[in-house]
Amino acid sequence: MKFRKFGRASLAAVVSLGMAAGISACGVSNTIDYVFVTNSKNNPGQINVYYADSESGALTQIPDSPYMTSYRNPVALVTSPNFKNLYVIFHDDNTIVQYSIGTDAKLYPQHTYNTPGTFPNAVAINTAGTLLFVTDTYQPQYTAANPGPGAVIVYPINTDGSLGAPVANGNLSYYPLSTTLTNVLNPVAVNSLTQNPVNATSPGASYIYVANANASTGLGSISAFGVGSGGALTPIAGPQSDGTFAAGTTPSAIASTPRGLFLYVTDSANNQLISYTVQSSGAIIPSQNGPTRTDVFPDAITIDPRGQFIYVANYTGNDISAYTINVSTGYPTGVAAAGTYGVGTGPTCVFVEPALGRYVYTTNFLDNTVSGLHLDPNAGTLTTVQNTPFVAAGQPTCIAATPHGNHAISTPTT
Repeated sequence: MKFRKFGRASLAAVVSLGMAAGISACGVSNTIDYVFVTNSKNNPGQINVYYADSESGALTQIPDSPYMTSYRNPVALVTSPNFKNLYVIFHDDNTIVQYSIGTDAKLYPQHTYNTPGTFPNAVAINTAGTLLFVTDTYQPQYTAANPGPGAVIVYPINTDGSLGAPVANGNLSYYPLSTTLTNVLNPVAVNSLTQNPVNATSPGASYIYVANANASTGLGSISAFGVGSGGALTPIAGPQSDGTFAAGTTPSAIASTPRGLFLYVTDSANNQLISYTVQSSGAIIPSQNGPTRTDVFPDAITIDPRGQFIYVANYTGNDISAYTINVSTGYPTGVAAAGTYGVGTGPTCVFVEPALGRYVYTTNFLDNTVSGLHLDPNAGTLTTVQNTPFVAAGQPTCIAATPHGNHAISTPTT
C-alpha cells in the first residue's frame, strides 16, 4: 500500500439523500466482508466501516461509522492475516494505531506507536502475520525542512496483535534506504511477499520491496530485502550503481501476485505498469516485453486473490485499468472487453475484497466516495454494483477489508 501527498483542493461532493443514507439491500446476514476506509479531510482523521453485501457488492455503513481517530491524515492501512486486527498509518503524526476488529466489525483502538523518522506513508504485513513493515519518508535526522533519504521499519507482531520494539539494525531502529545526500531515496510504497508454490508444505523465502522516488536523479527505483525469521533485513543487490532495481520515473504503487512469482509497479509520470519476475534469490527481472500502458496518472494497484487479474486506479483518468496476467511470464494484457472502467473522481486506492474475490472497490479522494464494481472471475471484466458510489467521510485515502464468515477461493495461479 502507498500514500501520495494530496495538494489539490477537493471537489465539493453533491450527495443524494439515498446515497447519504447508504441505502442498499445489505443486511448483516448477507455480509461477506467488513470494509474499512481511511479519510483525511477532517482533523483528526476518520475511518468508515461498511458491510459488503454478498449478492450485490453494495456497501452499508455500520451504525457507529465513521469512527473519529485521535490523529491526523490516515493514509494507509492493512489487516492482519487472521483478520482480528487493523493497523492504520497516520502520516502527519508519525503514528501507527492498532485496532481490534470486533465480530460485528466495530473498531477498538488498542495501542499507539511512533515511527523513528517522520511522515510514515506505507505499510505491509507478512503472510504469517508476524511482521509489520512501515516506511518513513525521512530517516530520523531529516525533515521536510531538511530533507534526506527515507527508511524501512520492521515491527514484530505479538500474539495479541500488539507491536514489539522495532527490529534492530546494529545501533539503529530502522533500515536506511540510502545513507548520503547524493543518492536520496524516499519511499512511496512497500510490498511483502512469500514465495510459496502450490501444494508446498511450508512457505518459501520472504522478501520486501520498496518503491522509491529518487530526489537526486529524478528516477524511480526498487529496494529489495530478504527477510530473516526474526525480521532482520538483508539487502538484495540490484544492477544499478546504488544497488537498486530500475522502476521508471515516478513509481506510485507496488503489488505482487499471491504466490510471489511476479511483481508490478505503477509509474505515474509515464502512465505505465512495469512488470517483473521474482527470482528465487529475491532479485527481480523486468519483463522483456517492456511496460504496459495505463490511463492517466496511475497511483494504486491490486491483484485479485486468484492471481489472474491486475487492477490499476488512475487518479487523473478517474477510472480503473484491467489486465489479465500471463501465467507463464506474468506479463499483463488489457482485458479484452474494455480498456478502462469509470469510477469516482480522483481514485487513490483500489482493492479486491478477500472473501469471494468478486468485488472491487476504489476510494475516490476528490468526490468523497467509494466506488464498487463486480468482478467476473472468468474474464476479469468489471460492472458497477448496486447504488455505487457510496459516501465516505471526506477525502478517502485507502481501503482494506476482512472476510465475514467462511469462504473459499480457488488456489492462486501466480
